[in-house]
Amino acid sequence: MKKLILCLAALSLAACSVGNLPKNLSRSMMNNPNPEVVAAGAPAYLLLLDALVLTYPENEDFLISAAKLYGAYSGVFSKDPQQAKNMADRALEYSTRALCEYDDDACEAVKQPQDKMLAVLNEDFDEDDIEVFYAYATAKAGWIQANSDDWGAIAELGKTKALMQWVAQYDPGYDHGTLQVYLGVMETQLPPSLGGKPEVGKAHFEQAQQYSNGKHLMAKVLYAKQYARLMFDQELHDRLLNEVINADPEAEGLTLINRLAQEEAKVLLAGSAEYFE
Repeated sequence: MKKLILCLAALSLAACSVGNLPKNLSRSMMNNPNPEVVAAGAPAYLLLLDALVLTYPENEDFLISAAKLYGAYSGVFSKDPQQAKNMADRALEYSTRALCEYDDDACEAVKQPQDKMLAVLNEDFDEDDIEVFYAYATAKAGWIQANSDDWGAIAELGKTKALMQWVAQYDPGYDHGTLQVYLGVMETQLPPSLGGKPEVGKAHFEQAQQYSNGKHLMAKVLYAKQYARLMFDQELHDRLLNEVINADPEAEGLTLINRLAQEEAKVLLAGSAEYFE
């Protein structure tokens, strides 16, 4: 009997450990200060999450974690455009499955035109549901980026932005302010003459700084890259990048992305004189 109890306790502990593994894995990666180590280990992590999803195909938490990691790899570490597309496809697949496991109505809502989607969200969902919708929206945004040569993908941008805005009405500082970074990028894709809203994007980048207490360094890099370059403001561009380079990158949930931000800031600053000449 004693051995049986010990075995059951061990199995219970293992189940808990597996259940916490994806989120703990994601947290450990985001807090790792060495992008090279994460890049080298990420393929193994992806295979591990694939195995967990195969073993627990209806577990929405595993699906969300897999979607996040595939999306991050596609957007940050993939050097080959086709690989980036494949990774983004997998991220979108996993996030869609998570949404459908979460709620049948949610699954159907995102398939509808924007106005109908928002009507369903506003009537049937609230702040308790934003995690799964945000995971889907970020995967969709990454998929659009990876397929930017496809007008069919670009056509999904407006609905994706609307979904991000729906999340923002409940928690505007969600994901350490990264929600605001996404919105900022979406508003600064085009100059005003072609329908872009760079001043709205600027406000989103500044809100990202506010909600992260100035710790979200990638928000500043994209502020410089997307807004300052678009508006040809070299003074703002260089100031933001120098602030990033000189900042302490250590921050809960942001260390890895901050290290990457510092690397990109150095490249952008080195090319500043040529860009603004």
